[in-house]
Amino acid sequence: MARLDGKTTIITGAASGLGRVAAELFAREGSRVVVADLQDGSEAVEAIRSAGGEAMYVPCDISSEDSVRSAVEAAVQAYGGLHVMYNNAGVSLGEDDGPENTTVEVWDTTLKINVTGVALGCKYALPAMLDTIAAAGDGAASASIVNVASFVAHLGAATPQIAYTASKGAVLSMTREIAVIYARQGIRANALCPGPVLTPLLAKFLSDEEKRQRRLVHIPMGRFGEAIEIANGALFLASDESSFMTGQSLLVDGGITAAYTTPE
Repeated sequence: MARLDGKTTIITGAASGLGRVAAELFAREGSRVVVADLQDGSEAVEAIRSAGGEAMYVPCDISSEDSVRSAVEAAVQAYGGLHVMYNNAGVSLGEDDGPENTTVEVWDTTLKINVTGVALGCKYALPAMLDTIAAAGDGAASASIVNVASFVAHLGAATPQIAYTASKGAVLSMTREIAVIYARQGIRANALCPGPVLTPLLAKFLSDEEKRQRRLVHIPMGRFGEAIEIANGALFLASDESSFMTGQSLLVDGGITAAYTTPE
């Protein structure tokens, strides 16, 4: 049996990047996947369907309450319930994000997407998940929320990205609180904390080889992560394999948060 057989998953930001890799992986593992993104997700949906999976695209602006509500309602209407909410979408707005020079606009946009967007995803996923669990009627049904934070929320410092780091710390705290509130109602909530992965989000900070090597020297494994490695972590948290895990952070970071020094 596939690891997500019979489940329905919403993945925000799934039209491209890490979200798309996860969407295709989840579909291969048996989940019906809702690609929720501002970008057109029809290409991701077509790729999933061509591989024999089941998926649909729903336009979704995670900073808009009405948009998130509509996305969850569309998923439930199409597939009859909701088992997994993967709050993947997020932003990192630039290198000029230090304590003295971060603009109010950068703060507001970062927090609205990275924190409020995740909160809205949880707000509307939770009642849909409770309904899905109740409808199963067997006392063993469960659901899972996976919120994307970051290794920087554990490390405490990265590059000058204070708004981004603060937003991911908020996601960790939010996830723990949701986990405790819903633990006895069959819903798990965990945070996925990726290390450096060469997505467009990170690539803009690595414009030359010197900047690339400056990042690599801090990673004990000596390389950047791959999108599928992050997606595999999300799959574990979404599946019943993590059935006794809630309120936790899964670090998939090549050892970066464990390192005081790195190998020669």
